Amino acid sequence: MKFTELNLPESVMQGIVDAGFETLTPVQQESIPLALQGKDVAAQAQTGTGKTAAFLISLFCRLLASQRPTGPDPRALVMAPTRELVVQICQDAEVLGQHTGIRVQPIFGGVDYEKQRQALKDGVDIIVATPGRLIDYFKQRVFSLKKVEALVIDEADRMFDMGFIKDLRFLLRRLPPFDQRQTLLFSATLSTQVMELAYEFMDLAQRVEIAPDQVSAEGIEQILYHVSRREKFALLLGLLQREEAAERVMLFVNTKVEAERLQALLHANALSCAVLSGDIPQKKRMRILDQFKAGEITHLVATDVASRGIHVDQVTHVINYDLPQDREDYVHRIGRTARAGAVGRAISFADEETVYVLSDIEDYLGFKIPSEMPQEEDFCFDYKRARPKKKRPPVDKNPSPRKRTRPPRRKKPRKATSGGQRPPGTSE
Repeated sequence: MKFTELNLPESVMQGIVDAGFETLTPVQQESIPLALQGKDVAAQAQTGTGKTAAFLISLFCRLLASQRPTGPDPRALVMAPTRELVVQICQDAEVLGQHTGIRVQPIFGGVDYEKQRQALKDGVDIIVATPGRLIDYFKQRVFSLKKVEALVIDEADRMFDMGFIKDLRFLLRRLPPFDQRQTLLFSATLSTQVMELAYEFMDLAQRVEIAPDQVSAEGIEQILYHVSRREKFALLLGLLQREEAAERVMLFVNTKVEAERLQALLHANALSCAVLSGDIPQKKRMRILDQFKAGEITHLVATDVASRGIHVDQVTHVINYDLPQDREDYVHRIGRTARAGAVGRAISFADEETVYVLSDIEDYLGFKIPSEMPQEEDFCFDYKRARPKKKRPPVDKNPSPRKRTRPPRRKKPRKATSGGQRPPGTSE
């Protein structure tokens, strides 16, 4: 089905053409017509299937039809679990909605507080936000939620995983009643928890499930290697040298320490890379992602903070240097490649410490990942070792004041008496 068959507003169609979209993906084909009819939708679809465009197009059409003026109170609210996902949604909205005149404002922590606050006061149509800072502004009465016509909950299952469900419920209870607004919910899995949320806050939601038996997206060629932990980097380097199409690579590890160690090894072997982990400031994260998108960085080492919400075009390879502890994170990691109909390659390493989670991952996928034992020619043992970082002595932030010690007094020598006489009181 093509977008021209949907009878969309001209300004929305121009944005779709600018984005290069012609044919609807399955989740778009199922959810957009229902949303255009004003119905609530609870949709299950794996990452990279075009669900962001599905709800943005639906929102733009609804807001254009209502013709209410832009003001300090939002007309639509999009909730997302991570800052990276908020940024990505706003970037997609900028392209799709550039001809509509609809103002979209991201709200999330880690960036200028007063600047975001002023942007809300200047007027906004759609807020795209993580729950924390949005609640902060709401409690300060920077805006009201009474005029919200449409709500989108993206990655609803991740909201539960990250502990945001209490914050989400706080906001939902302050929105207009569910029969006075439209709600669109998107999730990788429509679990019991997610559906309970839908029953409580949605108006007879139409359930849409896209390829429920196929958890991972199409177009991803998956391969797994059984390798010892001490030989993993040699295998990684050998495979990267063989893979001629490895132009933009994401490597996933389980810990920040392992991420820094892998980055040091890649740097030592002349491969441009950067680390993306949870404790990196937001501005630096965004700068790293921009460099990765521009091709200035070819290898991005990431912990699971980056497995959702990051959409970078033409990621050719995803490498699970460590198998994830959570089986769902495997799907979200490899979903960084082969997005929106493209193709990609996912390579995973199972070592003696992580191989135990492999059966759980394969049960979730519904099939066994094709596996191989690496051959001698797959390894590159002739690599440079990373220089160890020099450890600096710890700095005492609260040094105790030094006690002033007084030097011992020197005894004065006795003066000799004249005439050879002894001082009084001395004996012979």
